[in-house]
Amino acid sequence: MSLLYIVPTPIGNLEDISYRCLNVLKQVDYVLAEDTRVTKKLFLKYDIFTSLSSFHTYNEHKVLKRWINVLTNNKKVALVSDAGTPAISDPGFLLVRECIKNNIEVICLPGPTAFVPALVMSGIPMNNFVFEGFLPLKKGRISKLKFLEKEERTMVFYESPHRILKTLSDLIMFFGKERHASISREISKTFEETKRGSLIVLLEFYKQNKPKGEFVIIIEGKNS
Repeated sequence: MSLLYIVPTPIGNLEDISYRCLNVLKQVDYVLAEDTRVTKKLFLKYDIFTSLSSFHTYNEHKVLKRWINVLTNNKKVALVSDAGTPAISDPGFLLVRECIKNNIEVICLPGPTAFVPALVMSGIPMNNFVFEGFLPLKKGRISKLKFLEKEERTMVFYESPHRILKTLSDLIMFFGKERHASISREISKTFEETKRGSLIVLLEFYKQNKPKGEFVIIIEGKNS
């Protein structure tokens, strides 16, 4: 039976993985990983010996057809990213779409994703929110921020440590320095941290404290 499993992996602590995810990773014919070096650490901890291949942003177009051919030959394949649920700001969408086009069953297992705990811990209304992931680096960045300027729902962003200061500055420019926000980093890891306050307070904090780790930014909507 041809089957693609989307398997969430821990966003920090490797003990957060579910029994079901481990069983799938052990039983499939192949595992596709965003970075095989990262996934090998998980494999070593849980004695997983399944064949491992690279599937990431820079090669997914090149290898897509090959893995669709594999799947159509009654094989079971699992897709993992370095952390969290594949296809959420990570590779995976193209493979899922092609599987659907080729009548290959797709099953996504429930599991970790960074923005959910960050949202819950933020103290900002979460009954309605919009997930924006990473802002465009250049083209479309300003137009995206202008569009979100009037957003009344809570907004969720991802950001890297070397761009967090620029992003906070840009957010202040369009949302105002007093807009309330929460920033979480290193979720479920040893140095997990959440800071809450106005955008200007958060910017000043990270100017004085070197940003480290991957960030989730939660911002209250306009007039919320």
